[in-house]
Amino acid sequence: MKWRGRAGSSNIEDRRGARGGMGGFGTGGGGLGRGGFRIPTGGRTARGGMGSVIGIIVVLGIIWFITGQNPLDMLAGNSGSSAPSTQSSYLPADGSEDELRNFVGVVVKETEDLWNQQFSAIGETYAEPQVVLFTGQTQSGCGVADARTGPFYCPEDQQVYIDLGFYDQLRTQFGAPGDFAQAYVLAHEIGHHVQNVLGVLPEFNRARQSMSQEQANAYSVRVELQADCYAGVWANFAGQEDLLENGDIEEAINAADQIGDDTLQKRMQGYAVPKTFNHGTSEQRKTWFETGYRSGDPGSCDTFSGTV
Repeated sequence: MKWRGRAGSSNIEDRRGARGGMGGFGTGGGGLGRGGFRIPTGGRTARGGMGSVIGIIVVLGIIWFITGQNPLDMLAGNSGSSAPSTQSSYLPADGSEDELRNFVGVVVKETEDLWNQQFSAIGETYAEPQVVLFTGQTQSGCGVADARTGPFYCPEDQQVYIDLGFYDQLRTQFGAPGDFAQAYVLAHEIGHHVQNVLGVLPEFNRARQSMSQEQANAYSVRVELQADCYAGVWANFAGQEDLLENGDIEEAINAADQIGDDTLQKRMQGYAVPKTFNHGTSEQRKTWFETGYRSGDPGSCDTFSGTV
C-alpha cells in the first residue's frame, strides 16, 4: 500500500505506554471482558441510505478464536465484571511502533475521506470516529479494552480500539501478512462505526431481547459481513486514490479467509459448529469484501436481504 507521505487523521488518541490503575476484570472473572462490552440502549432508529440497512453490531473482531467465548454473551452485559480505575500515568510509547502508528493514521484519514463523501451524497454528515491506540489494557465506553481481544469498535463512545501488537499476531498467528491485511482489519472496524451512525444499533438491541442465541448469532453474521463489504468499498476508494500496490487486494482477501468462523474454529478445536458462527465463514467474508471492492458502492452491501 502506497501510504507513506500522505496525511494522517487527527482523530487518533495515542494511549500506548499508559499503565497503572488497571485493576483487572473484577469478580466476574472468567476471561476477557465478560459483560464489559455491550450495545448501548436508546438512540436513533435505523433509516435508509447506503443499502437501507437494518442490523446489528458485534464489537469484537475475532474474540471467538482467541477466547472461545461467544462475543454476543459480552454484549448482553450479564457478567459482574467491574470497570477498572481510569487513573493512569502516560509513558512515551516505544518508538519502534511509530511507523505503524503513522500507517494507522493514514488509513483512518482515507476512510474519513470516503465516508465523508458518501454521507454528503445522501445529505448527511459523517461523524468521524476516534481511534484509540493502547498497550495491554485501557478503559473504553464499553468497559475494559484488552489487547487479547483484538481490535474492536465501541458504539457507546464511537471509538475504535487497537493494540498495535495485534498486527504482529495477524501475521504470525493468523497467517495474514501484509500492510493491506492490516488496513482491511481497520477498515472493517470503521465499517461498524458507519453502521452505528446509520442508527441500526438500537433496533437490534430491542430485537435481540426476543431472539434465541442461534438467531442472534445469525444476525451477527450479517452485520459482520456488511462491515467486510464496507471495507471492500474502502479498498475500491483506495484504488481510486492510487494507494494500491500489486498484491494488496489479495492480502485483504487472504485475511478475510483466515478469520472466517469455520477456519478459526477448525484451527482452535479441529471442527466447526455452524450454529455458533457469528462473523461468517471464510467464503462469506471473502465474497462480501469482494462485493464491496468490485462495486465501490455501499448500496451493494445489503447483507440483510436474502441469503448471505
